[in-house]
Amino acid sequence: MKLFIVWIHAFRLRTLPLAAASIIVAGGLAVQYQVFNLSVFLLSLLTALLLQVLSNLANDYGDALTGADDQHRVGPDRAMQSGLITAQAMKKAIIIVTGLCLVSGILLLAFSFGMDIRHWLIFLGLGVTAIVAAITYTMGKLPYGYRAMGDLAVFLFFGLLGVLGCFYLQAQFLNFSLLLPAISVGLLSAAVLNINNMRDVYNDEVSNKVTLVVMLGRNKAFIYHLLLIAGAMLCSFFYIYTLDNSQTWQYLFLLIISPLTKSCIQLASVIKKDSRKGDVFNEQLKNTAISTFVFSLLFSIVLIT
Repeated sequence: MKLFIVWIHAFRLRTLPLAAASIIVAGGLAVQYQVFNLSVFLLSLLTALLLQVLSNLANDYGDALTGADDQHRVGPDRAMQSGLITAQAMKKAIIIVTGLCLVSGILLLAFSFGMDIRHWLIFLGLGVTAIVAAITYTMGKLPYGYRAMGDLAVFLFFGLLGVLGCFYLQAQFLNFSLLLPAISVGLLSAAVLNINNMRDVYNDEVSNKVTLVVMLGRNKAFIYHLLLIAGAMLCSFFYIYTLDNSQTWQYLFLLIISPLTKSCIQLASVIKKDSRKGDVFNEQLKNTAISTFVFSLLFSIVLIT
């Protein structure tokens, strides 16, 4: 029983709502365009969640081996860092979850495209790229998460690919305006990662993990954080604004500005003090991730109704 709890902790289930956000928004858009397919939506959601678990396990493994997770870590303890899971067991888990991602992805393509070989090849390539990206964020000889590319990857996979890809799997067409909600989800997801990196900046510097925050410093990274939040809200606002006969209540999703603003105020206070404690960062990381999930729900409700 204890080992089961350890693995559940290693899966980091609290990150899954953020992974689901792009799929939920894509589902709302599919309903708006009257192309919603429940089977494709559910398989897209399952695949996204499995990819997130894969990324979490690979991150645990990679950071433990490189020393980024050590006794000075200010975030939650990791499974390998704390010695609760061995490197060999973690590698086996990564292989198993990779296989599950492939199975889920292949089923998704089968439901979406049938025997359309051209679409199969394109999306199979995208799926393999997503799996490789999930693994090599902190694993391998050239982990891109250690080269200030994590924010870009999160924006692309949690935003553009997540929203547009899931929508296309149901509709098999795209509209240029769909970029706006996709960008919104991508920017909010990048904001979550940015809080994580602001928290870990001093330990990352010591372990030679180069993130965007390490390059910018906490103060400039906080300004970047504000731009991410503002950009996300503006893009989603303009999408609703461009709809025919949009009504005031359809801006309901802007309610998340309140918790996001409170989160930014808390972060500003800690950064001003140059605190090396992780408590406030951990709390606001959770709050921002939840706010992103709530945004996806509210935005989709607006589109559905």
